[in-house]
Amino acid sequence: MREYSVFDILGPIMVGPSSSHTAGAARIGKVARYIAGDDFNSVTFYLHGSFAKTYKGHGTDKALAAGILGMEPYDENLKNSLDIAKEKGIKVSFEEADLGIQHENTVKIVFHNNDGTKTEVTGSSIGGGNILITNVDGFNVKMTGDHPTLIVVQNDKKGIISKVTSILSQNDINIGTMKVRRKKKGVEAYMIIETDDEITEDVIKQLESTENVLEVKVINPVKKR
Repeated sequence: MREYSVFDILGPIMVGPSSSHTAGAARIGKVARYIAGDDFNSVTFYLHGSFAKTYKGHGTDKALAAGILGMEPYDENLKNSLDIAKEKGIKVSFEEADLGIQHENTVKIVFHNNDGTKTEVTGSSIGGGNILITNVDGFNVKMTGDHPTLIVVQNDKKGIISKVTSILSQNDINIGTMKVRRKKKGVEAYMIIETDDEITEDVIKQLESTENVLEVKVINPVKKR
């Protein structure tokens, strides 16, 4: 039997008319910001399905912009997010797109970083303010943003998984779920690790200094109320 959360029944506390189009969109944007960091100057939102059809009427555009600015779904400033982004010098644009076989409420967010690179995050709003991140920079993933999460990009070498998990164990961090993927054998791989405990800056530094670890990103839980 399926278990239901309070959000399935009552929905989240939020600003806006729709938990899927507003609260979920804001959460996708905020998780994407955790992944991308804050050193970006413009963001392009590629809207799929229902998001593309109704994003202005349901405030999805404002919710997504609020998320990448770090706002919660219930922030009163959400309605002014597009103006706030402009004031901060962040260019925001929206385009309708066919993202293939995806949930109807899906968006691909492309951050244009100040160093000339891009960070791409695709996520879906699946109802009741709940979300699912499905792709990060070309890697297929499955993240909800409900738990502290590590994304570790590494050279595909032996022993790295053991080194990373040992660092977490030494810092009393319990692993809830873990997935390992690679684009091609011997080239580049990544780990997605959801934990039960907060991932501190000290742990991040230890991971970053590990041989063959290329990049470490941390997603802190996005609060739902």
